[in-house]
Amino acid sequence: MTDPVDTVIARVKSVYGRWRRDTPVAQMRADWDTLFSATGDAAFEPVTAGGVPCAWVTAPGARTDRVIVYFHGGGFQVGSLASHRELMSRLSADTGVRVLGVDYRLAPEHRHPAPLQDALAVLTWLRAEGFVAPHTALAGDSAGGGLALAALLALQGDDATPAAAFVMSAWTDLAATGESYETRAASDPIHQRPMIQAMARNFLGKEGDPRDPLASPLYASDEQLAHLPPLLLQVGDDETVLSDSAAFAARVNAAGGQAECQAWPGMVHVFQQFPNELPQARDALRQGGRFLAAALGLVPNGDPSA
Repeated sequence: MTDPVDTVIARVKSVYGRWRRDTPVAQMRADWDTLFSATGDAAFEPVTAGGVPCAWVTAPGARTDRVIVYFHGGGFQVGSLASHRELMSRLSADTGVRVLGVDYRLAPEHRHPAPLQDALAVLTWLRAEGFVAPHTALAGDSAGGGLALAALLALQGDDATPAAAFVMSAWTDLAATGESYETRAASDPIHQRPMIQAMARNFLGKEGDPRDPLASPLYASDEQLAHLPPLLLQVGDDETVLSDSAAFAARVNAAGGQAECQAWPGMVHVFQQFPNELPQARDALRQGGRFLAAALGLVPNGDPSA
């Protein structure tokens, strides 16, 4: 019997394997959306939030007085609300809260700090809509996970700082200095250091600094890290980006903050995006959902906590 993880890897490699240096970015984005074409069971309602295209993703029975703001992955070059619709649907169901997916601007048309500007515009809009900080949480995967953490850093000292963040395979170090690029090179079928560095250059531009904390949250100061809200980081133990999560969580905790890093054995980059194939993905999302629900003041059945 074929290992489900191998099936997932083959699906992803079938897309990456078609891309060449001259493949248009529009084709890459279309291919990525096709790869993750499942929609899930949640209602999907497009909305413009602070001038940024977004969508409300609401699972049956989900509360609308809380919100999880979701930033999709894709190396800041591909990915969309379409490619992450099922993941957002699952997250809404597992938290009992509706999700606001953010269709932030992508490189190379829009480089750093455009995605961060969009993230902050959406959070400002939510505040104007009446969502107070204790009723708002962030989530994201890969580049979107890093973006969620960067948004928290940018908001420090602001009373609109969200209550928590749940990030998956977060890209926190665009300089790609982590030891896992060596120790996990043989086990990661897709993401190797040269590819990660190329995506970083594409996002930052020639003059961009890969150690800018608002692009690479790993390089934030201890003082900044100490004031972050509670964090849950999940990452595959087989992926080269493992250190991005493990090192970031370690730095937050050493600075006096609260961050849990879960390294899932045998799992690859953003394995949570394959809930139909991988029971580990379903379990991970349930754990993330419970974490966010608690941070938003809810108990497992969705009722307000005392």
